Amino acid sequence: MSNAFTSTTTSTPTPVPTPAMNMKAGGNYRWVICGLLLFAVIINSMDKFVISYLKPFFCSEGEFAGIGFGWNDQDFSHITMAFTIVWSIATIFAGIFIDKVGSRRGLGIAVAVWSTFEMVNALAGRWVGGHVITRSLLGVGEAGCFPGALKTAAEWFPKKERALATGIFNSGASLGAMTAALFVPWCLVFYGGPLGWKMVLIYTGAVGFVWIFFWWILGGMPAKMRGKRLSESEYNYIHQDGQSVAAVETPKGGFLEQAGEMGRTWLKLLTYRPTWAYALGKFLTDGIWWFYLFWLPSYLIAQFPKTDNFDGMTISLAGRLSFIVWGVAIIGSISGGGIAMRLMNKGWSPYKARLGSMLGFASIPLLVLLVQVLANNQAYFGSKTALAGVIILISISVAAHQMWSANLYTTPSDWFPSKAVASVSAIGIAAGGAGGALIQWLVGLLATHYKSIGNVQMAYTIMFFIAAFAYLTGWVVIKVLVPRFKPITDL
Repeated sequence: MSNAFTSTTTSTPTPVPTPAMNMKAGGNYRWVICGLLLFAVIINSMDKFVISYLKPFFCSEGEFAGIGFGWNDQDFSHITMAFTIVWSIATIFAGIFIDKVGSRRGLGIAVAVWSTFEMVNALAGRWVGGHVITRSLLGVGEAGCFPGALKTAAEWFPKKERALATGIFNSGASLGAMTAALFVPWCLVFYGGPLGWKMVLIYTGAVGFVWIFFWWILGGMPAKMRGKRLSESEYNYIHQDGQSVAAVETPKGGFLEQAGEMGRTWLKLLTYRPTWAYALGKFLTDGIWWFYLFWLPSYLIAQFPKTDNFDGMTISLAGRLSFIVWGVAIIGSISGGGIAMRLMNKGWSPYKARLGSMLGFASIPLLVLLVQVLANNQAYFGSKTALAGVIILISISVAAHQMWSANLYTTPSDWFPSKAVASVSAIGIAAGGAGGALIQWLVGLLATHYKSIGNVQMAYTIMFFIAAFAYLTGWVVIKVLVPRFKPITDL
């Protein structure tokens, strides 16, 4: 039985392998492709998270009091929850679709879909339902980003370079959030809230079509670029491993047949404890990342009003502080996998190194228990000192999340044969999306309730408590379900 997320080979001839140690690339066009993937991920992340900086206007918070839409926090949570659910479900099927139509066309279609609905979102007005619909359709398009990027990387890079290429374009997730943190507040201030929120969505959506133009001109399969932009020596360098994804064409069967195959594969995989360990680890911790991404600016505005020695949190200041948080997150993304690798180089088994480092990463978010201690005692610490401490603690916690995720993402490949890794990963994506949707619903419910009684700080105190212990809870669940390493060999 073939895996639903892997393609079947055709009779296309494959390059003759050449010893990797003696090969030279003879060109760098593959890095142009990597650069295009990086910008695709940046745009994907930016379009996804602009809404977190639009929330103060939508909910008439801070400087937008009296001129915004006047939504409550639960209204906003319905939008982010719908996006998270649709995105996670669509991601499961995006890999099948992109395998079917090809990486160049599939990724281009994905960017066109999400860019279109990013711009259409500007027409939704103050109607919450309109935003729910357009952001959900945005999620359908955004789901194709990483499957398309990963498939393209497999087509354009030899195995020894794929991790580096993936790491480069994966950093675009944080760079996109950083871009949104600076651009959206500027746009709201420059145009004013009532026009600014629309211009944010129009500008960020239009950037996607600029990317498509360059992708259509510069992108493509290596075989079609051979002898044109791609030198013969670089083509051979890319294919030094012999059989590659470049020689793998459309999977057998149609989309529905492949989806049915995926369902049968999932039923088999759900009988294994490592599948549940990975899925529950994602379910318990992915939502914390979504909490920070969608709610951090609103939290800062609610928690740090104007005082005698502080002018109060503005959307521009919240954006600049968020920029710092996501910048620190990049450090976590890069360093997380390296720690486990160093432990393995010292003789630790992969399982011991992975779980040992994850235990350390899971302990770091306990620091956010101190966030509200600082924020709720500004009279004692001083508003500026308390704010600085809050940003430092949240930055460290977000970096720890990325360290945790870098290792959690690799556990399916530790436990399962390669033909099952994509399907196990898809199950994890679905579980993480469910956890993210639950967190969005919960924070909206808590913020709306406690704001109505004049104590919104309590809502965030509860959320930071959950954020502090989510990772340790996830680690315990993984350890209980998989107490010792035993690879799955009967698939």
